[in-house]
Amino acid sequence: MESLEIIKIAANALNEKKAREISAIKIGDLTVLAEYFLLCTATSSTQLRALCDEVEDKLEQGGLKPHHIEGKATGWVALDYGSVIVHIFGRQEREFYNLDKMWSDGEIVDLDEIFVNEKEG
Repeated sequence: MESLEIIKIAANALNEKKAREISAIKIGDLTVLAEYFLLCTATSSTQLRALCDEVEDKLEQGGLKPHHIEGKATGWVALDYGSVIVHIFGRQEREFYNLDKMWSDGEIVDLDEIFVNEKEG
């Protein structure tokens, strides 16, 4: 599955479950870690787990399982899909680690296009 298709499925899964501050950053030109980071904020630990489950379920329906999952028992979960790493944060963790600022040299992906296209399709 292509990176942008992973972003589309995961971002819409997060949006459907009411994640906050959903953003995507293209980092492939800056690091070998991944092509993209997809970031969001959960409003509670319960929502954080629900967001993780929803992303996993939607991508698994497309035949994709994460290579690795880190932080399931913490306020920051990273779902590693190879070319895309989905970071789901609690509010405090999002502010503290501030990956948006750390990777600000990356290219911001316009998710409005992805959300609109998914609603139309």
